[in-house]
Order: sequence, then structure tokens, then C-alpha cells
Amino acid sequence: MKLANIVVNGEPALAVQRGADLVRVPRDYEGAGRVASLEDVLHSHPVGSGWEAFSTRLAQDARGFSVASPGTFAWRPMVERPQKIICVGLNYGAHVAETKSHISEQPVLFSKFANALAAAEQDIPIPTTTERLDYEAELVIVMGRRCHQVSVSDAPSYVLGYTTGNDVSARDLQHRSGQWLIGKSLDGFGPVGPFCTTADEVGDPQRLRIALTRNGETCQEANTSDMIFSCAEIVAYCSTLFTLLPGDIIFTGTPNGVIGGMPPEEQRWLAPGDQVAVTIEKLGTLANRFVASVSPA
Repeated sequence: MKLANIVVNGEPALAVQRGADLVRVPRDYEGAGRVASLEDVLHSHPVGSGWEAFSTRLAQDARGFSVASPGTFAWRPMVERPQKIICVGLNYGAHVAETKSHISEQPVLFSKFANALAAAEQDIPIPTTTERLDYEAELVIVMGRRCHQVSVSDAPSYVLGYTTGNDVSARDLQHRSGQWLIGKSLDGFGPVGPFCTTADEVGDPQRLRIALTRNGETCQEANTSDMIFSCAEIVAYCSTLFTLLPGDIIFTGTPNGVIGGMPPEEQRWLAPGDQVAVTIEKLGTLANRFVASVSPA
């Protein structure tokens, strides 16, 4: 199943992909109270505690829901209120090589703030504080239930699904110190969506084609089988450090082809007007336009 957060006439709503159509879930669906986002559902029906029955009913009932026609709605971030946005760095061998880094014995973790979240087709302003703005196509894990101290073999059962992400990075800020946070957490630097595809529909997350285009030109192209640490290994490792909760998201790293990995004479940093699209097999395409930052009045 493909789920999406949208807004229609100023009202947030949860939507479901039904064939070629996107249909809107009624806010009072099942009389269970407000259903306006994926997180609303996860809080009342976490994976392993009601989600499976709920999703089965939802798939059946979606046949009778109203279609949200193109042009009548806007996307929202696939997850809007995660307690944690976790990111994995240097998780593809070719990317490690292009950045002249080394392979770590454990996943390299950092984080983003919630203000970094952005939706599909949302314009992303380029801050005046950076001159070296980069893209990073990434598979993003969406957690489905509370997860603490789990094994690698059990980790997939805690995942709701997967979405498409772009770990937008200000390289000059990222490398200003040993901490990557300020280069990763500016407004809009974490677009995700438009869909969350449930784990049962994705199957093996380590067999997905991932690609990024800039103004129609392919810049990144790889397969998630090239990951150094698999999704299951990442979830299990994170769960040994802190408790993961429903709606938490994990960016799993980017393949080679980023601007920062190119020779200096070939680096063309993102600029106003650039259209960047990340496509992941079975998940869909996340497209965003980068625009000049507007100074506050």
C-alpha cells in the first residue's frame, strides 16, 4: 500500500494510492477520531498492534473514497512530527571512495531537526549562508512501532515502510567543524515523500534501484544492494542506542555522484531554478525545485 499526507482546501488529510488514483481518507474514518496523517494512524494502530487489520480494512474501503484530482491538493511531508530524524553517513562504498573517507565498523549516525522536513514539489530556498549546496538521494525507513534492543533478524518487523528522501547538504557548513548538524538541518533540507510504501509491498529493501536527476540529467544511479549496512542492520544498531518510536525516520545514506565528490573544477553547486528528482524503485519520485532565499521584510 502507498500512503501519502496531503492538504486539500487547507485541510490536512491522509491519502491512499488506488490504482492510478489518489483517494482521500475521511477524517472520521471508522469513527476513530481525527485521521489526517500517517502519524495519526500509527499512534492508534502501531505495527504489530492493530496496523495489519487496519491496513487491510483501509485497502478495501479505499475503493469507495473520493479521488483527490491533480491540482486540487498539495503534498505534505510523509512524516511531519517524528520524534527523531536519524541519518546514516558514508553507507555506500563508492560514495566512501569519492569522498576519500574510510568505511566505519559501525553506521555513522547524525541527525536533522524537524524544520528540515519538506514535501514533494515544495520549493526549497537556498540559504544565503551557503555557497556549496549539494544533493543526496536516499532510501528512508519509516518506523512502525516502539523498537528497543532488537536483533538484526527481528528489525524488519518494526518497520512500517519506506519513503524517498533527499539529504540536502550545505558542504561548507557541514565541514566547518567535526559535527555535520549545521550543514544538514537548515529549513527544507530533508524533503521526504510523496509516498510511504508499506514494507509488505516493498519486499527486500536491499534490492531497489535508486537514482537522482538534476534538471533531467542523471547524477546518481545505484542499487540499495550496494549499502555497507543494510536497513535491518541500521535499525538494530540504532535500537541499541536509543528507543525508536512509530513515525521516526532514518535516512540510510547516499550513493556516489554527489557534487562534493567531484573534482573541484567539475563542481557545480545547486543554484536557484535547479530541479532535483529522486526516484526509488517501488517507492516513487520525490521532486523539488531550489529557489533563491527571500530575506524577511
